Amino acid sequence: MIVAGIGSRKGVAANDVLAAIDAALAVHGLSRSQIDRLATAPLKRDEPALRVASTAIGRELVIVDDEALHATASRTLTRSERSLAMTGAPSVSEASALAAAGPASRLLGPRILLGSVTCAIAVDGDMS
Repeated sequence: MIVAGIGSRKGVAANDVLAAIDAALAVHGLSRSQIDRLATAPLKRDEPALRVASTAIGRELVIVDDEALHATASRTLTRSERSLAMTGAPSVSEASALAAAGPASRLLGPRILLGSVTCAIAVDGDMS
């Protein structure tokens, strides 16, 4: 299971979301075809660009609930005061990726920031 967690400013463009996903994947030597799903926080549920990106990649967009976000907060690698204030999670992209990848998941590295989009890649605990 490979999950791309997404965080963004309101009103972001779908192309910016896709570019951030591609940049995060490239850092880890991965491609879009290897992603199993995208994930984000409830706050981003109605962000059109995330749905468009999900459709473009052909993968489900999972809206991780607040409880799951908070449960993964201690395993994130970065901290955003803005994210913490708005969602209670230190990094929406990292916490979302971890939660959607499963209880034994881990981040491949810290989130990347590209413009107004963050993306983090998490894998389930069974992957090396």
